Amino acid sequence: MPLDTTYTDRELLQQVANGDIFAFRQLFEGYRLRLFSFVLQMTHSRVDAEEIVQDVFTKIWESRIQLTAVEYPGKYIYTIARNKTLNHLTRLARDRRLLQQVWANVSQSDNPTEDILQAQESQRLINEAISRLSLQQQTIFQLSRDQGLTHEEIAARLGLSKSRVKNVLVEALKQIRAHLERYAALITALICCWFKL
Repeated sequence: MPLDTTYTDRELLQQVANGDIFAFRQLFEGYRLRLFSFVLQMTHSRVDAEEIVQDVFTKIWESRIQLTAVEYPGKYIYTIARNKTLNHLTRLARDRRLLQQVWANVSQSDNPTEDILQAQESQRLINEAISRLSLQQQTIFQLSRDQGLTHEEIAARLGLSKSRVKNVLVEALKQIRAHLERYAALITALICCWFKL
């Protein structure tokens, strides 16, 4: 199918459903910038917006057989984008809350000994979780968290793409969260003991 031929979005979806890569490319070019702006308004991150838009079109291609049933292509595409963005924001919020909760050592107390024990236990669990990451994940995580570098700065320093840096950080946070969640009951028990002293 030549790229300069004009088709309705519904016709493009029908052709994509049949595996037409040119129709897919035309659909992508028709929605890419609009979706990017839509997602950017919610994420406030160009890197995240780019990745989510790519994920939207990956999902469209992977589930192309189902496209024949789509009545309103624009609504369908924007719904995928919205859902992926909300899932992304929920995941980020959960990762941040968990790490902030541990880093903040749950609460302040008047007993310096309790504070020291709590901080040491939290730090031990975090260090243990970090030590289980791959070398690349550890490096990127520490550049981001310890040195405060942006995705772009880390990418430039390590010779990686920004999206690769972001993906590695997301995966590292997921692994750290999973490790910390295993010890959530222990942390809660320790906190209860500390407050009863």
